[in-house]
Amino acid sequence: MPPPSDIVKVAIEWPGAFPKLMEIDQKKPLSAIIKEVCEGWSLGNHENFALQNADSTNFYITEKNRNDIKNGSILRLTTSPAQTAQQLHERIQSSSMDAKLEALKDLASSSRDVTFAQEFINLDGLSLLTQMVESGTERYQKLQKIMKPCFGDLLSFTLTAFVELMDHGIVSWDTFSMAFIKKIASYVNKPAMDTAVLQRSLAILESMVLNSQDLYQKVAQEITIGQLIPHLQGTDQDIQTYTIAVINALFLKAPEEKRQEMAHILAQKELRSIILSNVIRSTRAINDEMAHQLYVLQVLTFNLLEDRMMTKMDPQDQAQRDIIFELRRIAFDVECEPNNSGSMEKRKSMYTRDYKKLGFINHVNPAVDFTQIPPGMLALDNMLYFAKHHQDAYIRMVLENSSREDKHECPFGRSSIELTKMLCEILKVGELPSENCHDFHPMFFTHDRSFEEFFCICIQLLNKTWKEMRATSEDFNKVMQVVKEQVMRALIQKPNSLDQFKSRLQNLSYTEILKIRQSERMNQEDFQSRPILELREKIQPEIMELIKQQRLNRLCEGTCFRKISSRRRQDKFWYCRLSPNHKVLHYGDLEESPQGEVPHDSLQDKLPVADIKAVVTGKDCPHMKEKGALKQNKEVLELAFSVLYESDEYLNFIAPDKHEYCVWTDGLNALLGKEMTSEFTKTDLDVLLSMEMKLRLLDLENIQIPEAPPPIPKEPSNYDFVYDCN
Repeated sequence: MPPPSDIVKVAIEWPGAFPKLMEIDQKKPLSAIIKEVCEGWSLGNHENFALQNADSTNFYITEKNRNDIKNGSILRLTTSPAQTAQQLHERIQSSSMDAKLEALKDLASSSRDVTFAQEFINLDGLSLLTQMVESGTERYQKLQKIMKPCFGDLLSFTLTAFVELMDHGIVSWDTFSMAFIKKIASYVNKPAMDTAVLQRSLAILESMVLNSQDLYQKVAQEITIGQLIPHLQGTDQDIQTYTIAVINALFLKAPEEKRQEMAHILAQKELRSIILSNVIRSTRAINDEMAHQLYVLQVLTFNLLEDRMMTKMDPQDQAQRDIIFELRRIAFDVECEPNNSGSMEKRKSMYTRDYKKLGFINHVNPAVDFTQIPPGMLALDNMLYFAKHHQDAYIRMVLENSSREDKHECPFGRSSIELTKMLCEILKVGELPSENCHDFHPMFFTHDRSFEEFFCICIQLLNKTWKEMRATSEDFNKVMQVVKEQVMRALIQKPNSLDQFKSRLQNLSYTEILKIRQSERMNQEDFQSRPILELREKIQPEIMELIKQQRLNRLCEGTCFRKISSRRRQDKFWYCRLSPNHKVLHYGDLEESPQGEVPHDSLQDKLPVADIKAVVTGKDCPHMKEKGALKQNKEVLELAFSVLYESDEYLNFIAPDKHEYCVWTDGLNALLGKEMTSEFTKTDLDVLLSMEMKLRLLDLENIQIPEAPPPIPKEPSNYDFVYDCN
């Protein structure tokens, strides 16, 4: 007979004593269990003791997390969090350097536990740490020359403890003084600072900027881009990552009117070329966190275009109209005529003719073409950049098209406006960066005007594709669709430079796109005749059952999920899998991501399928309602789902990717007898139906299919029948 679910068998350690095997009754108060353990070792004052996990975390067992204890767990009897916090609070004020260093090391380790953190903060421990940073360390700076390693460790552990305590979100960042901010900033500004101290200081500054607009103002006064740049020129990728994270945070929190100014400073300091040479083209592989920070920087840089993208042209603004006159002048090599030269009607006629050749929709007043937002004035900026920096290509394109028949000309003006809009959509200009995306493009770090150069390559591609398609004005939207496909396919390959991007586009001609489309359609043919449709309807239930079994089999294999955490750089995992009889969900925490399947025995928590009431997704999930930051993250919302059971209990998931999300939501719905509605189910259904239809429609009447493959025939006696191409 299995033991009751409320009884957990564990081993409990106590220093200097032999470990005890105990059965813990989860219905009993935790204080009663601790008292029983203390009595077993003849220890008094049980209220001064606590239980903690005897693993690498050393987290305290509380009433909130006690249900996480599994059979076979090893626990440790130790001093209570309040007692430990009090002891460490006293020890870190020791006059002995060695004792202080050891105490700060213990504090940095203990502060990862939220229970201890709460107790230490209640003792005003954070104020003590900030005082030590502000003034206490100055005492030791005098000794720094002779005790430099010790000083670095002392400060490093102090800052580590501070970061760990603040990560729990118990205390607001707004509570810290200007003196503390200045001191942290000074560690970043010093040219030769201890690596660990520098890393913690950068992390603190990033958190300050992101969590408080007031602190952003204060940090921005203390830190300049010029002081951060040298940290990118080193070889430590963690320091480089934190440095870019601080730059991104300053960029993100800067008022709109200051972002352009900041971008100008970044350009002056050659941030882009420094990142390109020291990070992107470094011999070290780029880790996920660095890739994320580069992606964020890329997004924030392109978002500077949003203002121009959403600005309509004022047809009465002479300065803006002069840009259009400049496009005309460069294309047709004409100077602006004086007002008295020729009649007004003649000049209007000449302008109208030239604007028609330039491909504007409104030949009389092309300024009207730029009143559409997006892309607004950004399209005109791109056109002028192309005309000035790629003048030969611009003139050739305009003159080439103006010499064609009207219906076959590729309208440069209209094409530029639509292309700019399309490129903004592809690069998601104006959208905030995602929290989990790593999708940066190295080629955008190879040029100071990367968006404009990107446009110049794509407008020439559009003109080339137009000719290859022999398009007319009626085919304009079709050409734009093909160009979008060409650009998207080239970007997927992540070219390292704009030249490489250009060469990949050369290989994606219209003919090649047609071949790709035809190849992709091979398995997507859909016959619409009535007998075929009837056959599809007959086969479909069998295919749906096959998909259902596949989903359930995947659930039986299980999946490793990441735990929801405010700390992006610290991964925690848990595993969930369905029992082979499809009656129970087994789940439990893991210390690291598993290499293969995790056996049922190591997953002690269970949820009977019969107890599941519903499966909810996205914004309806409890953990999405609780997490304010995650609530705004579209990608996380799309991967979130929860299993509701009993009255108000729930098991929360965030899938590692879209595929796992579809597999699990389909599988759980199948267990509940509901319809599987995911995108992947539709795709799998189409593919499997198509294959089954083709197999059943093969003309195999009177054809006997052999059980064994036929033998390979002997080689011919001669090869006289071979035709010699030479």
